[in-house]
Amino acid sequence: MVEVGCSSLELEGIKDIVFDGKKIELTNELIDRVIDSYQFLAEFSKDKVIYGINTGFGPMAQYKIEEEDQLQLQYNLIRSHASGFGKPLSPMDVKASMIARMNTLSLGYSGVHISAVTILKELINNDVTPLIFEHGGVGASGDLVQLAHLALVMIGEGQVFYKGELRSTSEVFNELNIEPLNVHIREGLAIMNGTSVMTGIGIVNSIYAQRTIEWSLMATLMICEMVDSYDDYFSKELNQSKKHYGQQQVASVLYEYMADSKYIRKREANLYKGNTEETHFADKVQEYYSLRCVPQIVGTILETVKQSQKLLVEEINSANDNPIVDIEAKNVYHGGNFHGDYVSFEMDKLKIAITKLSMLAERQINFLMNPALNGVLPPFANIGKLGFNFGMQGVQFTATSTTAENQTLSNPMYIHSIPNNNDNQDIVSMGTNAATMTRKVIENTFEVLSIEMISIVQSIDLLDKSSGLSAKAKEIYSRIRNIVPEFIDDYPIYGDLKKVKEHLMNNSPINNL
Repeated sequence: MVEVGCSSLELEGIKDIVFDGKKIELTNELIDRVIDSYQFLAEFSKDKVIYGINTGFGPMAQYKIEEEDQLQLQYNLIRSHASGFGKPLSPMDVKASMIARMNTLSLGYSGVHISAVTILKELINNDVTPLIFEHGGVGASGDLVQLAHLALVMIGEGQVFYKGELRSTSEVFNELNIEPLNVHIREGLAIMNGTSVMTGIGIVNSIYAQRTIEWSLMATLMICEMVDSYDDYFSKELNQSKKHYGQQQVASVLYEYMADSKYIRKREANLYKGNTEETHFADKVQEYYSLRCVPQIVGTILETVKQSQKLLVEEINSANDNPIVDIEAKNVYHGGNFHGDYVSFEMDKLKIAITKLSMLAERQINFLMNPALNGVLPPFANIGKLGFNFGMQGVQFTATSTTAENQTLSNPMYIHSIPNNNDNQDIVSMGTNAATMTRKVIENTFEVLSIEMISIVQSIDLLDKSSGLSAKAKEIYSRIRNIVPEFIDDYPIYGDLKKVKEHLMNNSPINNL
């Protein structure tokens, strides 16, 4: 059980709910805070002009709404903006988005009735995920279109995914005895006006992004062992001379894991003694950049992922509604906390970073495929008969193609503002688009990493080196071999690629990043 309300919701708590299915419990403090905010707004708004309560929305805010129409106005807003298109968001992304929306409504800055919070808790705890589409939000007045689909379900309409099936909301609510939300003051606008969908997708992205880093480090570890690499690339002394946390962390992890390998060499023992008379060295003095520069490359990526996680947790614990109800100041403030620039920019940075990680994996794959580079393997890590069998030749095309797609997808959305809404929204964030594109980049990177991991274990078997690997490399070797046994004859590999990808996405190989 994850308790929500007494303190900020942290990344681990979000992971527990989204990835591990833990239930949410609302604290009494949270419930009291929401009730106090609602009661204050109900009294405060009686004789004042407040946006979205007794006015129209957006460029129609200049029109006064009579009291008898004010509640219907909220329903009109929800129904009119449930206009998304494209593919449905994944249940995991929607669940994270609901957590984000529930948490911001729970802060007491929105003036919503407590039922708006409790129904979100019921949806999350029962794994009911509203049908929300990828396309629709421009990420400025919040994720209006996507959150309208959430609000539509909350009032008992629309469709939901439940136990793997797309069903009508009303049927599922009847089955689970969930009461639809009734609008009391401004629940329609309060649910829709915020950054929760881009933030929810972003949180899931950041968790998977860290996992791609972990698997990339495992690939680097195993290749270094395969080619009898020197360990000083990852030494504390070298990497502390550059003052970046990410670089030092990546180097430390790799250095620790390779310590018990029978293949990793010490430069002092091999090149610093008795080699001064040689004019040509048979072994490489230094490895290619895709191996020895991993601390510098992946360290940058790691810091980007950690920064995105920090910012997204801040966003999920922020009031991103409009207007903002402040019961301490006894006032209602109008502004733009719904604007998604923070999330949008962070998603663009994240997808650039993970695209670079896929580029690193593709270069390491190329190193394994090309005997002129690695100097120890046949072409394409081919265990079979050269010229007759093809080894990993076919999947290299897929790795190259997928990496190229990432390079195009990593162009930023943040700078692609298009004015809309009669120019009321004259500069927007495109944050949800940025988040969904980042998700695609991350999924693509898992595909490239899957190809790399199979190539690595095939190469290890070619060199008959599995017995001398470090303990961590042996563990990873065994995991992949349990999915894809050693193969000599050519076969359609796409099914095994999918299995490896699922394993990489669903399992974390290390826990000390």
